Amino acid sequence: MSRPVLLASAAVVLAAGCWLAREALGRWREERGALAYELVAEMRPVVLRLGGALLCGLGATSLAVAALLTGDQPAGGTRRPSAESPAVLPTPEKPPPSPSAAAAPRFTGVGHPAEGELLEAAVPGADGSPRAVRVWLPPHYADEPSARYPVLVLPGATPGRTADAELPDVFDGLASAIKLGRARPFVAVAPAAPIGTAQPCDPMADQDRIRTAVAGAFRTLPPGPQGWAALGVAAGAPCAVAAELTHPELYGAAAGVSGRYDAAALSPAAGAPSGPAPRVLLAAAKDDADGLAAAHRLTDALRTGRGRAPRTQVRISDAVLDYTPERERLRLVRLAAQYLSDTLAHPAP
Repeated sequence: MSRPVLLASAAVVLAAGCWLAREALGRWREERGALAYELVAEMRPVVLRLGGALLCGLGATSLAVAALLTGDQPAGGTRRPSAESPAVLPTPEKPPPSPSAAAAPRFTGVGHPAEGELLEAAVPGADGSPRAVRVWLPPHYADEPSARYPVLVLPGATPGRTADAELPDVFDGLASAIKLGRARPFVAVAPAAPIGTAQPCDPMADQDRIRTAVAGAFRTLPPGPQGWAALGVAAGAPCAVAAELTHPELYGAAAGVSGRYDAAALSPAAGAPSGPAPRVLLAAAKDDADGLAAAHRLTDALRTGRGRAPRTQVRISDAVLDYTPERERLRLVRLAAQYLSDTLAHPAP
């Protein structure tokens, strides 16, 4: 301690000792009056107060002596270096953390669609700009703390927007498949489509960063074809198919629902000769003539393509028919979830 602090402490202790001594003197006078009237005198309070006063006196004396002994130190309490006491160099401050060591993105709740929980975080992109990523946790996710879940990536097609912003009922289709026992519970990941690119559903855009952020924050199966798949609805369908054709080593399968496909552009995406054969489901409602025609054109283009394109396992579903487009979309998403769940349960050879 510095000298001012020690002196102030000594003054406080000394004042307390004086107060105790005064109390002891007053109590002694009262007890002496009791003796004059032949009453029983209680001297214990006097002795306790007097003892306390003596201890305070000793404490104040010790603090005063300590203050005198610190007279050769500066106010901050740092001892001056001398020949007998070499100076101690200050410890250098730690450098600020590098960008790579920055904290992981924090996901916060934004709603509870389809009896699940929807969370969102801003994941830094390759250029440093944040990219919104939404994660839907299935019902009862928190009930099994040891369970790990497969992942469905829902690519967006509108720059800056997530797939569920365009089609908020997509989670209802997933929840329906889970509730009916047709699919395992999935964790759905909906990254916003990148901004400032001619291909907003580019499957390569910040892919690794998003996968790392999701795998680190939630109980998912490890990123890879054994536990991750892609699901695209309407304008997002070509994006999901492109992700599978381009990276079958990252996604186990893909499903496109009610999509319109540019066969000439998508077929070369599977041009690399090596790697596992892509697996794709192209689903459309029974009365969606344009969607079914686009699916067949893409299938024909893949069969006559190069590299691993002819090895692509394509399934076309045209069995869904209902009385409203919304009901058809729900059933198609449910069908796609069932296909992806079955496909991930049987990895490609």
